[in-house]
Amino acid sequence: MRTIRSVLACAAVLAPAVAAAQPTPKFTYASADDVAAAEKAKDKPKWEASAQAGLILTTGNSRVTTFATGLTASRKAKKNKLSFEAGAAYAKSSIFLGVDDNGNGMLSPDEIDRPSSVTTRSWMLKGRYDRFLTKKNALFISAGVAADKPAGKELVGNGQVGYSRELYHHDVHTFTGEGGYDLTYEDQVSADGFAIHSLRGFASYKGALSDDTSVDASVEGLFNMNSLETGTGHVDSFDDRRWTGKLALSTKLSTKLAFRFSFEAKHDSAPAPRAPFAIPYETGFVPVADKLDTKAEATLIVTLL
Repeated sequence: MRTIRSVLACAAVLAPAVAAAQPTPKFTYASADDVAAAEKAKDKPKWEASAQAGLILTTGNSRVTTFATGLTASRKAKKNKLSFEAGAAYAKSSIFLGVDDNGNGMLSPDEIDRPSSVTTRSWMLKGRYDRFLTKKNALFISAGVAADKPAGKELVGNGQVGYSRELYHHDVHTFTGEGGYDLTYEDQVSADGFAIHSLRGFASYKGALSDDTSVDASVEGLFNMNSLETGTGHVDSFDDRRWTGKLALSTKLSTKLAFRFSFEAKHDSAPAPRAPFAIPYETGFVPVADKLDTKAEATLIVTLL
């Protein structure tokens, strides 16, 4: 009993102190101006922009020029989003080449040459508009133009329309799927141009490995609905399948600077004729470009907005 009385006595002493330590409840009512300011801030357009560039230039015994650059920008306001993407890559190399023209098994000074060759010459521009129907559903339209001469494509222009939906989102994982129609006009280096009407499918994943590191992956498939007469012959419907896969790992170095490693693979089941050399091909000989092109990049990205 003495112990119980002691505990009750301590509680009686401490209770006023605990009560005094509790903050007095406050009720704040937002004014009409406060509500209007909050709504205005919520609907304020959101801009994002980043750029990257790289250059390698060597002279002397090794002569190589390599240049790559990229830019992305977007603006989102309420249910509307505009995005823009641009990129270019160029590579030229010059190596010593010996040709035994007289067939004596040895090279004389006039049989050594140093020709230069452009191994990469590609660029692209793309714009897209999304209209969000709900938070997870949107309709989109896009247009783009590109070129890749080593792959036999002088100029490629395309437009797309379709539907986009966020399929799954939980904490740091987001899966998105898209479906629609693609119209591409392809002007080949060694053949006449033609139009391709295609079904389009797209899937992407975005995830956060940590607060500063993220991973992005996507795959796009285009399947021709019309038969084609290309520089390499007749192509039936759904025989021209074009796949593009991308994987990127990004980590923040600071608030404005990030390091990014990316890998891209493009597969074309009906590739264009290979670009010609200075000497023409033999009559009837039409070499085709490789079906698979890959690109790996390690770049620094500067956030502009």
